[in-house]
Amino acid sequence: MLKRGILEIIEEGEFERLVSSKRALNIKFGVDPTAPDIHLGHMVLLRKLKSFQELGHNIIFIIGDFTAKIGDPSGRDKTRPSLSIEKIKENALTYTEQVFKTLSFEKTKILYNSSWFDKMSLSELISLSFSYTVSRMLERDDFTLRYKDGKPIAIAEFLYPLLQGYDSYVVKADIEIGGSDQKFNMLVGREIQRFYSQVPQIVITMPLLEGTDGKLKMSKSYNNYIGIKEKEKEIFGKIMSVPDALIIKYYELLTDENYLIIKEKIENGSLHPMKAKEDLAFLITSSCHSKHKAEEAREEFIKVFSRKEIPGDILEYKIDKASLLVDIIYQSGLSNSKSEARRLILQGGVNISEKKIKDLNFQLEIPKQPIILKVGKRGFLKVC
Repeated sequence: MLKRGILEIIEEGEFERLVSSKRALNIKFGVDPTAPDIHLGHMVLLRKLKSFQELGHNIIFIIGDFTAKIGDPSGRDKTRPSLSIEKIKENALTYTEQVFKTLSFEKTKILYNSSWFDKMSLSELISLSFSYTVSRMLERDDFTLRYKDGKPIAIAEFLYPLLQGYDSYVVKADIEIGGSDQKFNMLVGREIQRFYSQVPQIVITMPLLEGTDGKLKMSKSYNNYIGIKEKEKEIFGKIMSVPDALIIKYYELLTDENYLIIKEKIENGSLHPMKAKEDLAFLITSSCHSKHKAEEAREEFIKVFSRKEIPGDILEYKIDKASLLVDIIYQSGLSNSKSEARRLILQGGVNISEKKIKDLNFQLEIPKQPIILKVGKRGFLKVC
């Protein structure tokens, strides 16, 4: 159970010794509150933490409200913009609400790393900076590429892995779990612990979950994410839009089902990929909401996409004058921005009463009878 879906364990022999020792281990997981929502990519890690928690181990969830002010350089080709203290605090509150959809509140210790970094003196920071060299820091791929391309690297970005590693020292982490993109930072944590004469943590990396586009890792930045706070019909519909090639990976990382049997059934033709995906969508939607809500979402999906019917809870939007279609899409909430609304129109993703509209200057007059506006695969609006 513990090894399911894991990409890499460093060091595996020590890991097996620790989990066989009958000692309650300190399992560390840290996240910077740089965005308000947790998505299914985070859920992969939270589910792994839950497996350890169910075996009696201590989950230490670190909210990096201090490190978020620097920003994790992992995978970045430029320095992250700074976030305001207010925004970080606002995001952090949503994280504490969302993680307990998966983890037990009573058995999870939540810590904010500002509680120790705000007290760190300059001399302590200088001492910490002696634990790692510039040459080793430049070994990480993102820094190497930026250095070769002549792109700036802020000194603060060098501090980020050191501070994340110091978190491991403070909480005396036995194991740290993170995505594969966090491997460098977690390995630095091992060195920091050694520097302070502490037994180095085991590092466990999990695969990055591709988003709805099937190519890039799930991220709000790429607009391919499935948020766990989204409405049940949105979660269900987005999972149904995931490419078939990812079905088994989603089963392995996001459910407790025997994904090998499901894979075999798909391959031998006894299970249609669409049915496997529908069952997957039901399971994941249930974990984010409830079985009842998931069943409602399934019925709605079948109604709208299989029978080509209009959803029962379609929103109404009233206009009192001729309005640009771009403005209606944005102001009604069917897009996150006007630029996204324009992109949807240009890509042929907008229909009025089943007629495709690709004119950015299209104006909608006040309709005599309500008309149905469809945006993308799942967005419906009754304009009246």
